[in-house]
Amino acid sequence: MVMDGSLRSIAITLTLFLWLLTIVTLHPKLCSGEFEVRCIESERQALLKFKQDLEDPSNRLASWATTDEDCCHWLGVVCHNLTGHVHQLHLRSVPPSDDQFTTDDQYGAQLEAYKRSRLVGKINPSLLDLKYLTYLDLSYNDFCGTQIPKFLGSMGSLSYLNLSNARFGGMVPHQLGNLSNMYYLDLGGNYGYNLYVLSLQWLSGLPLLQHLDLSYVDLSQASDWLQVTNKLPSLLKMWLSGCYLGFTPLIPNTNFSSLTTLDLSSTTLENNLIPKWVFGLHNLVSLDLSSIGFHGSIPIDLQNMTSLRHLDLSYNFFNSSIPNWLYNFSHLEFLNLGSNNFQGTISSAIGNLTSAIRIDFSGNELNGKVPRSLGNLCNLREIRFSYNKWNQKIFELLESLSRCVSHGLETLEMNDARLSGHLINELGQFKNLVVLSLGYNLISGPIPWSIGNLSSLRSLNLETNQINGTLPQCFGQLSKLEYLNLDSNILEGVVSKVHFANLMRLTTLVASRNRLTLEVSDKWVPPFQLNALYLRSWILGPKFPLWFCSQKHLEFLDISNTGISDVIPHLFWNLSSQFTYLNISHNHIHGNIPHIPMLLSMSSVIDMSSNQFIGSLPYISPNVSFLDLSDNKLSGSISHFLCYKMNEVKHMKFLNLRKNLLSGEISDCWEMWQSLFALNLGNNNFTGSIPISIGSLVALSYLHLQDNKFSGKIPLSLKNCEQLVAIDIAKNEFVGSIPSWMEYNLSKLVILNLHSNNFHGYIPKELCLLTSLQILDLSNNKLSGSIPKCVYNFSSMTQATYHSSNYPFLLYQQSLGYNSIPFESELLVIKGKVLEYSTILQMVKIIDFSKNNLSGEIPREVTSLTGLQSLNLSFNILTGRIPENIGDMRSLESIDFSVNQLSGQVPESMSSLTFLSHLNLSNNNLTGRIPSGTQLQSLNESSFFGNKLCGPPLIDNCTIKDVKPIFENKWSKHFHPLKLDWFYVSMALGFVVGFWVVLGPLLLYKQWRIMYFQFLNHLGYKLWSVVAQTW
Repeated sequence: MVMDGSLRSIAITLTLFLWLLTIVTLHPKLCSGEFEVRCIESERQALLKFKQDLEDPSNRLASWATTDEDCCHWLGVVCHNLTGHVHQLHLRSVPPSDDQFTTDDQYGAQLEAYKRSRLVGKINPSLLDLKYLTYLDLSYNDFCGTQIPKFLGSMGSLSYLNLSNARFGGMVPHQLGNLSNMYYLDLGGNYGYNLYVLSLQWLSGLPLLQHLDLSYVDLSQASDWLQVTNKLPSLLKMWLSGCYLGFTPLIPNTNFSSLTTLDLSSTTLENNLIPKWVFGLHNLVSLDLSSIGFHGSIPIDLQNMTSLRHLDLSYNFFNSSIPNWLYNFSHLEFLNLGSNNFQGTISSAIGNLTSAIRIDFSGNELNGKVPRSLGNLCNLREIRFSYNKWNQKIFELLESLSRCVSHGLETLEMNDARLSGHLINELGQFKNLVVLSLGYNLISGPIPWSIGNLSSLRSLNLETNQINGTLPQCFGQLSKLEYLNLDSNILEGVVSKVHFANLMRLTTLVASRNRLTLEVSDKWVPPFQLNALYLRSWILGPKFPLWFCSQKHLEFLDISNTGISDVIPHLFWNLSSQFTYLNISHNHIHGNIPHIPMLLSMSSVIDMSSNQFIGSLPYISPNVSFLDLSDNKLSGSISHFLCYKMNEVKHMKFLNLRKNLLSGEISDCWEMWQSLFALNLGNNNFTGSIPISIGSLVALSYLHLQDNKFSGKIPLSLKNCEQLVAIDIAKNEFVGSIPSWMEYNLSKLVILNLHSNNFHGYIPKELCLLTSLQILDLSNNKLSGSIPKCVYNFSSMTQATYHSSNYPFLLYQQSLGYNSIPFESELLVIKGKVLEYSTILQMVKIIDFSKNNLSGEIPREVTSLTGLQSLNLSFNILTGRIPENIGDMRSLESIDFSVNQLSGQVPESMSSLTFLSHLNLSNNNLTGRIPSGTQLQSLNESSFFGNKLCGPPLIDNCTIKDVKPIFENKWSKHFHPLKLDWFYVSMALGFVVGFWVVLGPLLLYKQWRIMYFQFLNHLGYKLWSVVAQTW
């Protein structure tokens, strides 16, 4: 038997030898290495059919041509060296990289390139003819939400399948469980396309599976997921991020003996608790439990997982101190506890994390000082401790890190960490620093010269500190610097071309709100090509800097308030098509604005306000979303501006043309401006009525037409603008009654300013149903009738609390957050003065009904408006008493009831208005003593003139003056018996004589009577005209 076996082995060996000899004889190039294997024709045809069902915008598959017979040379195709069978298809598209050094311009270009490179369509069943295919990667393409093909489960040779981020949807086919050779399966990242499974039982057919990624696959119905994955004997890595795991039945034992990586981030777990089975995974090297919603403290059971090298607990709600046992993880390389609510201090035991490479504690409530023992972690490459309350000197931190950490540290981020003190020269020891970010602290003093030694530095952020002194010239040595942010400090002095000498890689320069002066020649050509430049409040003028014209990639530019008094050169206007954000406001730039090119990117922001531009409005690109040309000298009509290319939809959201010299009627061309959110045409010379098409602005929230010469009635079409928050049409010539339909259609209204028009009639009761109103100004019109008692319905005026947010007057964020402006402001009469409110407008609550013909009493219901700050009812014909409980309006700062016919006493409760700083009750019929109290007595006495009041602050202190007391005795009448009688006699005689001297001639002479009454009539008309003008 042994001999037979040996003979059989020899025979097989000889057969193989002869077979190989035959091949070598037929193909002599095989031994020389020149033998060329060609693909199988049937597989070549299968690939061509596969291509037919795909759109290829960038022509990636150009090599897949019918003229090329060898498919092994096609892009993404890998064939077997000997057989020529197609073994691998690498058709992954490359997504854009989005790290902190990628500019918006670069990312945008990468994103466009990625979108063009994606293969779009469906997977053709012809892949079934690739019977030897082991590797298939179609990730980051676009299969338009189609289902993963069931026939993939019949491709038995597949061992690697990557369909991640390829926009597949629907149910994952269970047929994938037939791929018994599979060791790598990635279906993750198909977020938003409802990729789901009902059961994961099919995974049990993949015994060789090592890598499983089901991120963002909906597993909420697959209650067996844990039982099934627990039985996969070869599983090493499992990603279940965002999988909606929900209820998970308990299992008696966990068999994940080989599992090294587990990602449960962004999942929905039962009771937001870490599953106990996780603590039994003692071989686990990487554990990601971020963004799950954990509360309380880190479970103590985690302390047994000492093999961990990567632990991520970020973006949860842990609110305890960091446990000391966590610092015993000597193998830990990556620790992320960021974006929680951890309290207390960091223990010096952190020095035990000797393997640590990256530590992230940012976004917590940690305080105290960073332990010096952190400086013992010589392998440390990244420290991210931003957004905490360290209360530490920056030089202490740098000194503690300057031992062994300084040689390898690449990232130090401590933004908004309450750091103070000076930067020290030891900073120059951190020669491998790539990122240094210390923004939003209290760091003071100059920038040390040693910063020029940071030869690896790519990003430097020192914004919003108190750094002073000059900008060191050594900045010019930082040849790798790409991002520089010195915004909002107190740097001063001259900046020259030396400061930029070697900054060839610089793409972002943010240095606004400093006192720096740039002095370079007109012929200077910078070594860099910037993407973003923010130099607000520098001194750049008076000439316009010509070097801007050399920046061919500039997308964000802010040179507002820089002292430029010049005409902008045409070369610069030619660059305007590349801008996403352009701010040249608050200068003295003059000349005309040319037509802005039509190639501007979507959502572009242009701010040219507060200059001296003249001429007519330019044509504008429909892509511009924010345009501010206010406070210039632009003139003429706006019809060409509004009606330009009426067939194109405009994307404008904010349009501000306030304070110019624009005139004429407003054209009826608003149909294509439906994205408009805020419109300000105030302080111009517009005439005519509001066009009906303004009702097309269904997104409009802020409408300002004040201080023009508009006339006519408020158009009924305005009721279509149901998102309106503010209407200001003050100081115009509008007529008619106040529309009652506002109640039903403008329920979000917060500001209604109609003052100084010709509105007449009653104040409609329907107005009371605008419960969000905070500013109601109907002053200086011809309104009559009484004040509606329903004013108590103004519920926003009953709230005395001040909102910390800017709602509803949000700040329009310009660009990257480096600048923002309030886009809503109001001129209001408060405390007898005309004041403009903008940044605190959301906290202002006033009613102004002054200078009308309102009559009747002040309704008692007005006192329920306890949040009201200013109430002006002056120059009306109101009667009755001031409401007794006016003292309930404790937020009142200003009251004006002057020039009415109010009577009675000043209510005692008025003395309890502790915020009251302006009061005018003059020219009424008030009587009695002014209530005592420091608030009223501290006011000016003119507040009470024209009444019959007494007491402080008036001189009349309510006592009888100039009358001496009479001390009468029993002898007085005997000595002066007739003294009192003669007084009355003389008074009576004087009255009789005076009466007949004046009226006697009028009774006797008719002509005198006629002349006298004509004089009285004339005098009456004169007095009436004077009073009317003053009102």
